[in-house]
Amino acid sequence: MEYERANLTNDYTEIIQRLPISIRLTYGIGHVLNDICASMWFTYLLVYFHLILGFNATLAGVVLLIGQVADAVATPFVGFHSDKNDESWLCKYGKRKTWHLMGTLCVLFAFPFIFSPCIGCENSHKWAQLIYYAAFVVIFQFGWAAVQISHLSLVPELTPTEHERTELIAIRYSFTVLSNIFVYCIAWTVFHITNDKDSNSQIGPDDVKKFQEILFIGLGVGSITSILFHIFVKEGSVNNSNGLVHRNARTVSSLLKDVHLYQVACVYMPTRAFVNLSQIYIPLYLHKSLNMPATSLAVVPLVIFLSSFVTSLIIEKLNTKLGRKLSFCCGVILAICSCIWIQFGTSIMYTNYQIYLVSLILGSAGSIMLVTSLGVTADFIGQNTDSGAFVYGILSFTDKLCNGLAVMSIQYLESWISYTHFYRDILVYACSSSALFGLLTILWMKPFPRNIAYDIVTEQIVQHDDTFVSIAPSENEPNTNNSPGQEHIT
Repeated sequence: MEYERANLTNDYTEIIQRLPISIRLTYGIGHVLNDICASMWFTYLLVYFHLILGFNATLAGVVLLIGQVADAVATPFVGFHSDKNDESWLCKYGKRKTWHLMGTLCVLFAFPFIFSPCIGCENSHKWAQLIYYAAFVVIFQFGWAAVQISHLSLVPELTPTEHERTELIAIRYSFTVLSNIFVYCIAWTVFHITNDKDSNSQIGPDDVKKFQEILFIGLGVGSITSILFHIFVKEGSVNNSNGLVHRNARTVSSLLKDVHLYQVACVYMPTRAFVNLSQIYIPLYLHKSLNMPATSLAVVPLVIFLSSFVTSLIIEKLNTKLGRKLSFCCGVILAICSCIWIQFGTSIMYTNYQIYLVSLILGSAGSIMLVTSLGVTADFIGQNTDSGAFVYGILSFTDKLCNGLAVMSIQYLESWISYTHFYRDILVYACSSSALFGLLTILWMKPFPRNIAYDIVTEQIVQHDDTFVSIAPSENEPNTNNSPGQEHIT
């Protein structure tokens, strides 16, 4: 084995530089616009349509379902076409960045209409307004999917190494958390300043302009970060230039036959369900189950994402030391603890103080589980970067469809069995079930096929942080990408 490793090391001797910090940071901000919009979408969409526009619970759920289905359909479409080597002049800009740019324009055009009164049809029947909003929701979700898939698929494009991919994902998630924190800070400021008469007042139909103020401030910041991303991140120019990274492509049919794809999906889907369902129903839980004031709809989510941000700073080291499986297990344990606390939290002490401790645990759990699941996805893609966008598209398809159907079912149930603690029970049972399902799947997963040369590269990175050994095989070295190796998910 040592002889084999020595020969491989001699053959894989070309040196490539570590990604510059400027590239890592500007890559991270490339998803900020999406994150700001997603924060408003998941946290305030049901609140806005139900409590401000006056849609009943079922119709508000239909709006979110339309968006999730549109996103689910768009993601594999964008993923498939983003992987294609199109020779058109536009894609010379970069096939990933071209889709990112198109998606950004769609988001900026459509999203303002979703959080605004129906133009010219404010007094129309709710079903007529639903059709109006559905058109903009579809455009927005197509754009959101294009940005998400193209941005995620850049991770394996920019670096061939597991260590640095995890770092990029952690940086990306840190900016996701910061984007959510930014939205909640703006929301708290707007709600706090404008509630002059009664600091304990709750959300109502007169608050429509407050949501528009939050929206346009967020879109302004998101536009700036998107511009910086497109200026500084050059697709394929860092680690893939000069052919240093050996790339392999898998066909769609071979991917769909790979059992590992479905295992990864069964980790990613429930993880996203945990994060999204908690984000969607925390505001309604605070408003209806705990009768907390409007400012709490910003403060509690803010605490959750502050906790997520702090946790995201250590996730890379946690994954390196413990491996994917044990790291995910830590996140699930925290998730279950927070759900149990929510179930039994009913006292005034809980409402005034303990809810913030629960939020801290909830945020840490979601951060650990989500970054680890994205790391598992990047591991599965490995060196097959030309099919990376399609993989992310398939995973996002399962995620969005699952979330949309779950929310629609919950909203329908609410109209039939509504009671004071309905949203509390939703948080407890739906979120804990999602976390446990993801845990069982990742524990059951078998190792991914591993390239021996890839192992050497990773070892070199751990030992020498400043330089990487490339994965460019010699002319006589066969492609060993499909040979079995050591476990990739530990």
